[in-house]
Amino acid sequence: MSRESTGDPPRSDAGESASSEASRSQPSTQVSPNLVAEGLGKRYGKNWVLQDADLTLAPGQVLALLGENGAGKSTLVKILSGAVSPDQGSVEIGGRGIPPGRPDLARQAGLAIVYQELSVCLDLSIEDNIMLGRERSRGGKLDRAAQARLVDGVLRRLGHLDLDPRTPLAALSMGQRQVVEIARALVDDARVLVLDEPTSSLAAADVAKLFETIQRLAAQGISVIYISHFLEEVQQICDSYLVLRDGRVAGSGELAGVGHARIVELMVGRSVAELFPTIEHHPGELWLDVRDVVGDPLPRSVSFQVRRGEILGLAGLVGAGRTETLRILAGLAPCRSGEIFAAGRPLTGSPAQRIGRGIALLSEDRKHEGLAQNLSIADNTVLSRLHPYSRGGWLRRAARDRAVEALAGTLRIKTVGIEQPVATLSGGNQQKVAIARVLHQDADCLLFDEPTRGVDVGTKAEIYRLMGQAAAENRAVVFVSSYFRELLELCDSIAVMARGKIVAVRPATEWTEHELLLAAMSTPEETG
Repeated sequence: MSRESTGDPPRSDAGESASSEASRSQPSTQVSPNLVAEGLGKRYGKNWVLQDADLTLAPGQVLALLGENGAGKSTLVKILSGAVSPDQGSVEIGGRGIPPGRPDLARQAGLAIVYQELSVCLDLSIEDNIMLGRERSRGGKLDRAAQARLVDGVLRRLGHLDLDPRTPLAALSMGQRQVVEIARALVDDARVLVLDEPTSSLAAADVAKLFETIQRLAAQGISVIYISHFLEEVQQICDSYLVLRDGRVAGSGELAGVGHARIVELMVGRSVAELFPTIEHHPGELWLDVRDVVGDPLPRSVSFQVRRGEILGLAGLVGAGRTETLRILAGLAPCRSGEIFAAGRPLTGSPAQRIGRGIALLSEDRKHEGLAQNLSIADNTVLSRLHPYSRGGWLRRAARDRAVEALAGTLRIKTVGIEQPVATLSGGNQQKVAIARVLHQDADCLLFDEPTRGVDVGTKAEIYRLMGQAAAENRAVVFVSSYFRELLELCDSIAVMARGKIVAVRPATEWTEHELLLAAMSTPEETG
């Protein structure tokens, strides 16, 4: 009888070699580790989602936790935090054993998590957000003076005395809100800080400040677990790595001397020779013509053209007006002035009418706009194009299910079935469902707003291939991304937006990353 049939988690040679590699790579130090996790395993039914995971974190260590969506990263973090009870293994934080399912004790012992979706109250001040659930009182009354001293101390520790504790969170940038989340963790005397995709919504300047904060905290002896799909960031800020694949530790060690190709190979279980696959396509007749479009308040004035078989990139910093431009094209935001033509005819009307004209939008906000969280994968995939599966007012479920299963297979959506609610999927797999809906729409013009945000390396390569395939099928593609390299690798032309206007449009071969950044930071007047 196999181990799987007895209910024990199977071990592989790769897992055993990875474990030995992990033990060799642990920092040699006389200082007690901040975190020790041994033999962690979790299963749902007969399906093991995490198996035999070991992890030791020394004070000041910055560890990159890597893996594809569904590899087990979220499960590991939830077990460490006490939010999920493991079926095997143990966790110690600061030398203190954490009983399964006790997030309160994990927090008290010093573990804090800053999730990709920030848990802040926009109507409250910085001070009230930091102290929420940790309020200080005296004589039955809120001790504002004591709280102010704590908040001042933690902001000083983070090097952010520029933040006024009385400022409402709504007035802060995404990067500043993230600082508030980290400050909340430090009020609890965190030993271990978990950052889940911390830069996915940050501008370049905020990313630099976040890295300074991480380095400052590491110097103070705090261990950091850094979860990201951006390998350039990982190499820049982390000193060690642990890769999960299919719930097992695929490899770990010091980052020095380890190239991107090796990390990707550990993550996907194979060599990804072409991260940016080349799909031959040729721009043809004009399909989308945007003339002096003005929104409320952004964009200020935007003009560009996209041809069938062309991929146009929209580059720029956060707040430049790229998302607002796509929302106007999709009919989700008002157009105050200007004209939009699709296939030579004016493009007007509701979002449903725009869909009928061949427009498909992948929103950057998958949680609130891109998906109906309470509906299934199948329902979300076909929601904007149901007519192929209706007959006499009835849904042809078999035909629908075949189409959805084919797309789920193409995008490698990790799920127990296509009737699984989207809300129960990881963020990366939710993004795949949103992409499946756009592809299923079979539109003439695809508007992709940050399609690779929060998506693993293997899936990024697949998304790039699908975009190239769409262009090869004579579709027009508009691609918004804050990752300049993917724009340079994939696009035929790149338009740069700054402060609500297009400042320059050139063939992608005539841009460099440095030039894109300079243009994105300029003003329309500076570029003429």
